[in-house]
This record gives sequence, C-alpha cells and structure tokens, in this order.
Amino acid sequence: MVNKQKVYGLLGLCTKAGKIAFGTESCIDIINRRKAKLVILAEDSAQRTIDSFTILCKEKNIEMKIFGNKEDISKAIGQVNKAIIAIKDKNFADAILKIINGGEIIG
Repeated sequence: MVNKQKVYGLLGLCTKAGKIAFGTESCIDIINRRKAKLVILAEDSAQRTIDSFTILCKEKNIEMKIFGNKEDISKAIGQVNKAIIAIKDKNFADAILKIINGGEIIG
C-alpha cells in the first residue's frame, strides 16, 4: 500500500524548495525544456489531459505517474485545483517514485 501522506509531505517540501512546476502550461514548458524529472497527474484529471501528457512524457523520456486527486495534490502544494505537477529535482523525484512504487512500506 502506498503511503500517500508521505508523498504529499514530499510534494510540500518540493514546493518550499522551489523545485516544482504546476499547471498545464508551466508543466509543458518544463517538460519541453527537459527540466522535469517526474510528472504527476491527478487520478481525476480529464482523459484528454492524461493522454496528451502521456504522449509528451514518452517523447521526452520523462517518468510520469497518475497519483492522488486534484484536491489532495493542490492542498499539498498550497494551490487550488491543480491536476498536474512536474518535479524538477532528481532526488525529490526519486524519493517520491520510491514511495509510489511501494519501495518504502515501513514507517
């Protein structure tokens, strides 16, 4: 089972460190400039959004995960109604991926 609270905590730290982009336009820009290390889409995102970002991330060889919902993600980063975020720091991205992929079960 994924510890969602740990992921949301890391997203909050990422935001405070200035290593995150959110919103469609900002994330597309970061992905196109190959600055994104991880892209996270909310589970309740529009299917069209999920499809377009899946294609874009595959083209640019950037890891993408569908995780959480808009409300929880937005709350974690201190924003309102954000369905997509891009992590710009490799260490934060690796830590978040480890938790999402079930690598950190204890704790």
